[in-house]
Order: sequence, then structure tokens, then C-alpha cells
Amino acid sequence: MSQVTLEDIAEAGVVGAGGAGFPTHVKLGAKADTLLINGAECEPLLHKDKEVLREYTAAVLDGTAVAMRLVGAKRAVIGIKGKYKEVIAQVTSQLPAAMEVATLRDVYPAGDEFILVYDVLGRVVPPGALPLAVGAVVMNVETALNVARAGAQPVIEKYLTVAGAVAEPVTLRVPIGAKLSRCVEAAGGPTVSDPHYLVGGVMMGYLEADHEAPVEKTTGGVVVLPGDHVVVRRRLQDWKQIVRIGRSACDQCSFCTELCPRWLLGHPIEPHRAMRSLEFNLVGEANVMGTAFCCECNLCSLYSCPEDLDPKNVCTQNKRRLAAEGNRWENPPVNPRRPALHMENRKAPMARLMAKLGLRRFRNVGPLRAATLEVGSVTIKWKQHIGAPCQPVVRPGDRVRRGQLVGRVPEKNGKSALGAPVHASIDGVVTAVDELAVRIEKQ
Repeated sequence: MSQVTLEDIAEAGVVGAGGAGFPTHVKLGAKADTLLINGAECEPLLHKDKEVLREYTAAVLDGTAVAMRLVGAKRAVIGIKGKYKEVIAQVTSQLPAAMEVATLRDVYPAGDEFILVYDVLGRVVPPGALPLAVGAVVMNVETALNVARAGAQPVIEKYLTVAGAVAEPVTLRVPIGAKLSRCVEAAGGPTVSDPHYLVGGVMMGYLEADHEAPVEKTTGGVVVLPGDHVVVRRRLQDWKQIVRIGRSACDQCSFCTELCPRWLLGHPIEPHRAMRSLEFNLVGEANVMGTAFCCECNLCSLYSCPEDLDPKNVCTQNKRRLAAEGNRWENPPVNPRRPALHMENRKAPMARLMAKLGLRRFRNVGPLRAATLEVGSVTIKWKQHIGAPCQPVVRPGDRVRRGQLVGRVPEKNGKSALGAPVHASIDGVVTAVDELAVRIEKQ
């Protein structure tokens, strides 16, 4: 087992590769009895985690062992969808005694860490808390790989799937800061005349209008869709449209609530009641306060609602407002009986979700190309993580080597602020430095 330390992980700039980019050295500084490796990857058309696990099994298990040692866990469980039988057999054949595999159903959102903790451990994470509250630490497959490499190499590459309306759906290994358009080009280019890029996935990703935007440490995939696709059209709706349509059409059927993953865990969020806030001033009422616990999975808006309304955005608008006001629901009530009663038979099957979203027309494959994608330049953002943006340590004209530090975490009150450093992902010359990023040209 590698003797990677927390300091190594911090200096390598490791952050959560499957979520918001929380600095991994901070997460692994806690103590827990169980470590969960999240390989569920429940976003439609994405294959990155499964492909990384297949290609780098030994390294992922090494990173898992490092994380177990650091958090003091006696047990590690790797969650993988049961349909990936070959990958499960390969991983199982190499498992140390303290590790095991949990086979997951092909449902959405199996990769939500709260759902994963419940499915694997039978523990309900309290509303507003973290898995650590129930003795668990959750880490993405690619994050485990980066932890294993931390003593020898910083995070300078990203694995991501390019899928949807492209000639050759594929999982790529790319330098951090590569252009999204270069990744799509490597997948054979778009097969539609008006390509739109959904970065991060169809359900929880965002529509990126700038196709030259750079790949970040948290970029898990790019799904290319035509402009007339239902998911693109829904993403392009503005708040006024969402409110107007929601007011006129919501009949309070409650399907959005009945299938909400957080409600199914017993949390006090009821999206159908939050929709009432479009009609009435319900500030301070429980049905609005509960939106603070929305996980933003989009299941309510893109799957559950028979009227194609947008409860997710109603919930998140309330959620943002409550946060801005500092309005927090302390010790919210939890229904402990609800998960056992409803969780198993109300999950969204992936096949049905893809059919509802019109995604079955695209090839659902993503084989990994192990060679790093060649690029002529990279744009490396100072902020690719939760916490403070990095401060540049290079200037225009500087020559840099692949893996060299280009941005450090700032200090706050004599200590490093929450964050993660960034490094050059190619050899080259710094051609621009501004408040957002550094640009490096290969020469």
C-alpha cells in the first residue's frame, strides 16, 4: 500500500472528481468507520467511472487503502452497478480482505452520496448534514485514483466521457484546461448542425454556451445534444417562463414529491408544496424551508412531473434565497419509517429515464482511450474546487513543465484557506495570467 500522506494529497491538488470539488485532504482528515467508493455514475450516457475502474483497478484499490488508513476506516465498500459484471469480477478478484463490492441497481440517482450511504449501509444521513454524520466518508472512483498518484503526480489530467450526438462516444484522458471543443473533436465531432454542450451530464449538468471553455478537475462528461432536444429547451427556459407556466399548470398531483430521493429518505422536502410558492407568499412555512435540503438531481423536473414543469428550479430558487438570508432550519424533522416503506419501489429505472428524455437514439457506450489527448494549449482556472481561488505563482513569459505549480492556495489568518493548488498540465510558455485563469501554450 502506498504511504501517501494528507500533505501529499493537499499538495497534489486532489479534489472530489465526481461532484463539487471539495478538497480531498480536508475530507480525509476526518474519522469514520466506513469508506464508500462511489462508482455508481448514474448520469445517462456517462461511463467515466466504470472505465477508470476497469483500466486502473489496482491503483483505485491502492487509493482506497490510503483513504481507509487516513480516516481510520475498518471497512471499504465499492459501489458499482450490477450490470457491469465484467468490471465487478475484475475488481472482486483483486480485493484485499477489508474491502468489498456492493452491486447497485441501474436507477437514478444511484450515485447521490446520501442514496449510496442508505443503499449500501442502511444509514440515513440527516438533512443538511454530511455522510460523516453517520460514520461514512464517500469518495469518487477517480478521486481514489488521484489519491493513489498523489505522492508522485499532481492532478493534471481528467477523465471524461463525450457522448450524445457525436460520431464516436468515448471516454478520454485529457489535460486539465483542454478546450471542450477539442474533446468533442476527439469523439469524431458533432453529428448535428447546432450542437449544444451539456457539461457534467444531462440531469445535473449545465448548458455551456462557450464551446472553448476549459476542462476542470470536476468535469465528468460532455453530452452533445441538438438545439431542439427537450433537455436543451428545458435548460434554456428563463425564470419568468418557469414561474408563468408553473402557476398556470401545476395541479398539485405530488408526483414530484413521491419520487424525490430526499423525501424518500425521510427528509422534510416536498417539491409539490414548494410549487405553491409560485402562487402564494409562503416565506417561512415548512414547505418552503424544506427546499433547503434539495439535492438538485432534477428528477422532479425531467422525469416525475406529468406536466413537464420545473419543481427543481423552484426549489433551488427558494434554496438560494434562504441561504442568502441566512435562514436555516435547525434540527428539521425526519421520518425514519419512510425509506423502508418506499425507497425500493420508487427509484427511477435508467432505461425508463432515458426513454422519457429521448436519449435512446444515442449510443450508450464510452470506451476509454488510455493515451492522453494531445492539445496545443490549456487554460487552467484558479478556482476548480470549493473554497478560495488560487493565487498565481507564474507570470506571462515563464516556461513551465508539466506538473509544475502555477497557482497556490492563499493564506487566511496565517493558515492555508480551504482550497487546492493547480498545476501546469502541459509543457509550455505562460502566455496570459488574469484573475480567472492562466493560459499555457505548448512550444
